[in-house]
Amino acid sequence: MILLPVLPAKAETYQNWLSGFKKHAATQGVKASTLHMAFQGVEPNDRVIELDTRQPERKKIGFAKYIEGGLAQSRIDNGRLNFRQDQVLLQKTEDAYGVPAEVIVALWGIETSYGKNTGGFDLISALSTLAWEGRRREFFQKELVEALLILQDGHISRTDFKGSWAGAMGQNQFMPSSWRRYAVDGNGDGHKDIWKTKADIFASSANYLKQNGWNNQYPWGWAVDLPETALGPNGHLKDSPTQPLMNWVRLGVHFRQATIPNNLQNLPVRLIVPDGGAGRAYLVTSNFDTILSWNRSTYFALTVGLLSDLIAKGAPTSSQNGMNHLNP
Repeated sequence: MILLPVLPAKAETYQNWLSGFKKHAATQGVKASTLHMAFQGVEPNDRVIELDTRQPERKKIGFAKYIEGGLAQSRIDNGRLNFRQDQVLLQKTEDAYGVPAEVIVALWGIETSYGKNTGGFDLISALSTLAWEGRRREFFQKELVEALLILQDGHISRTDFKGSWAGAMGQNQFMPSSWRRYAVDGNGDGHKDIWKTKADIFASSANYLKQNGWNNQYPWGWAVDLPETALGPNGHLKDSPTQPLMNWVRLGVHFRQATIPNNLQNLPVRLIVPDGGAGRAYLVTSNFDTILSWNRSTYFALTVGLLSDLIAKGAPTSSQNGMNHLNP
């Protein structure tokens, strides 16, 4: 394996870095013809570097503000509409992978607004810029090799190979390495097209969740109300350790539904209280952790779960698997 030196972008020209990278890529199975085709006319993108270096400066917003966008009525309405339009395909995917259709749709909605915002950055330019920049060189060089192999295998055309500035691709925003591990040819045409083919998009998302531990015997979690005695100073409470669901009930945690879910009294769950409460608290299952494996943000995982519940409320009864869905 060829080890490439890690140098700041200004200390090494892009072309010098690219020359070394091409030698490395060849050792990973990337053909010379693929490298020539992929890098024709490619230059580093200053906007990508700007966005990458700005990341640590992002200000954290509270959960209430976060879900204003994530659970906007237009997103809920479009989720329900897409659910109805693709009901047959979604049900087929749910049957195959054991992941609820509404969760697949919710991830799709949060990631790219149901395929509308997949990113307009040229992926080879973006990934090579990030690798050359050097802040996370090893990571982005691996992703770039994976991207080149996707092109080489003909899963997408060079012209259409676009995504986010950070290299996330398609309607479910997989990184190239995630595509390699989890993408599925859902319609059997020989390609794993997460850019345009819904059968592949839905099956790939469901496969990711299944492979990362989704259990179809219970939901992601439930919205709950906490007794005043459970709250700390200023009405705030920290997240709590995992324990059987019935333990929380005995402590006075109240489900926003008439009854405790059947046969789940001993299910291990934990309490999530974003930003210390402010009227929102959730008991979450291991399926919540599976969503977290997709994106390590608690805000993200909660919003996906809540959106899936709201989408299911407007879906045909048969799609809800007998689960009760709650208000956020």
